[in-house]
Amino acid sequence: MSISENIRQLAKAGLSTGEIARQLGIRYQHAYNVLRSASNSANIRPLRIAAQPEEKPELTTENLHRCGFRLSGRWILNSTGELTLDQPASRNVGVYAFAIDGIVLYVGVATMGLSRRLYFYGRPGPTQRTSVRLNDIIRKTVLSASIVEIYTAEPPDLEWNGLPVHGSAGLELGLIKKYKLPWNKRSAG
Repeated sequence: MSISENIRQLAKAGLSTGEIARQLGIRYQHAYNVLRSASNSANIRPLRIAAQPEEKPELTTENLHRCGFRLSGRWILNSTGELTLDQPASRNVGVYAFAIDGIVLYVGVATMGLSRRLYFYGRPGPTQRTSVRLNDIIRKTVLSASIVEIYTAEPPDLEWNGLPVHGSAGLELGLIKKYKLPWNKRSAG
């Protein structure tokens, strides 16, 4: 039996396109294309729409504290109207989170050091799209009299089977995958 025939047979059995691709060890796009062309004929039901992903929970600052993050400062506007921190940040590599009223809205990793990464949010270059976007969001939030707190953590690097694992990058990705973080574009999926 050909792969295309297997795809059509599994679709008739009720499996979704993603389930078929995983079961057969093929690319999703291959399964999708076969089913799309087959759905134009009468013998295959239309493609099944994937179920909506479960709503991710909010990440609270209480949870961050419990897991070792610390409140490191707040965003303010200085006398010239620039976004800045109310106190100096660590120069170490780490993970940072922006929160309002106890709810975390954004997390990021600072591989160049926390103080340097946070500096770029206050004074973003024209090509730094994330920094420009968040500068605008944070500035508007601060102007509306809301307080944007900054929490940081400096997890150690690890090793897996003799290979290096970046602790901060792994923590950032884990938080993005698990929690609803509306200011993180990657969190939407």
